[in-house]
Amino acid sequence: MRAGFSWIAIVLFTGIGVPALPSCAIAQETNNGMIAIAELPEAPQAQQPPAGQSQATAPPSPQAAPAPTGAAQDSSSPQTGTQQPGAGKSQHEKAEEQLKEQEHQRVAGIMATFNTTRNPDALPLSRGQKFQLFFKSATDPWPFGLNAVVAGIGQADDSYPAWGQGMGGYATRYGAAYSDYFIGNFFGNAVLPSLWHEDPRYFQKGSGSVTSRFLWAAASTGWCKRDNGKWGPNYANVIGNLIGSSIARAYYPASERTVADTITDGLTVSAEGIVGAEVIEFWPDMVRHHRRKQAEKAARKDARSAPAVP
Repeated sequence: MRAGFSWIAIVLFTGIGVPALPSCAIAQETNNGMIAIAELPEAPQAQQPPAGQSQATAPPSPQAAPAPTGAAQDSSSPQTGTQQPGAGKSQHEKAEEQLKEQEHQRVAGIMATFNTTRNPDALPLSRGQKFQLFFKSATDPWPFGLNAVVAGIGQADDSYPAWGQGMGGYATRYGAAYSDYFIGNFFGNAVLPSLWHEDPRYFQKGSGSVTSRFLWAAASTGWCKRDNGKWGPNYANVIGNLIGSSIARAYYPASERTVADTITDGLTVSAEGIVGAEVIEFWPDMVRHHRRKQAEKAARKDARSAPAVP
């Protein structure tokens, strides 16, 4: 998953003390549907003839005939049990609903985390949904702002001097940074996962010891869930990063078009993905820690301002 977190993800990860917005915690809730079953009416009872009248002379009643077995409870009867909400939806529709929920996820209200799910049983995505997820991530304001900052840092450091300075140099650096992000995500999160039936999302652990969660997030760059529910090597992520780095050689200076530079850049992006996964995994904990500290601070303030009891 070429997430494009870059160095800003490192700043977010180390900035535990930065004030967090209440809306930045990632939460997903599920509602259990209730099954309402309508009761079928009782079978009609045969009318008894009045006293002194033989059954031979009793007028026939249309309700005297017994209800036929098997045919009385056919699909045409309006007295049937109601379906559970969502029971008639296909797997594709249910996966689409889960995908829509992911499109509201952000860290600190800024960094888009659409490629993350907290549902360990999340349904696999179709090919179209994988491309949809990629397009949503690539067109969000987050990567545009992130790469604008990256280009500014490159301008200040005069990285790739052949690109020069001024607005022309900045535009070139910005175009290269966003192209790196777009191409890497296109192959690593859409094309290759569709071909190899891999899930491009990060499955957040959210529980367990700090060490287990840290290792879980770190392993996500090379280990992923597949469409069949099993886990295996994350070929799409690693190879997608290398493909993106290889294509980038076409618009980088000639001095940067070596095999070593290509491999180094691809592996660097994979390492940045690890940092991004760590931020996503532990951000809810940072939010809870901040809220607890704020609550304790408010409680101490109220205790000091409370009038003394005589």
